[in-house]
Amino acid sequence: MDEMIEYKYDTQLLIEGKGLNEDAIFKYIEENIVGDSLLAVGDDELVKVHYHTNEPWQVLEYCASLGDIYDVVIENMQRQADGLDG
Repeated sequence: MDEMIEYKYDTQLLIEGKGLNEDAIFKYIEENIVGDSLLAVGDDELVKVHYHTNEPWQVLEYCASLGDIYDVVIENMQRQADGLDG
């Protein structure tokens, strides 16, 4: 094992819904879920979220409260850095 990654889960998903607000989603995640490398981009019906965190389930729970979530990808970047399957 080489270097420890501070936030090991690369969490990505799409939210489909009505009246979505990418800025509000960004702000909520930034203020309530510890992590880094946050992106929340889209429009009022579809938003892509990307976040590095150690609590990906919190991201999923929050985003699922806003609409349908799909194309969910959670990769363990620590395993990848260690040469294992993520």
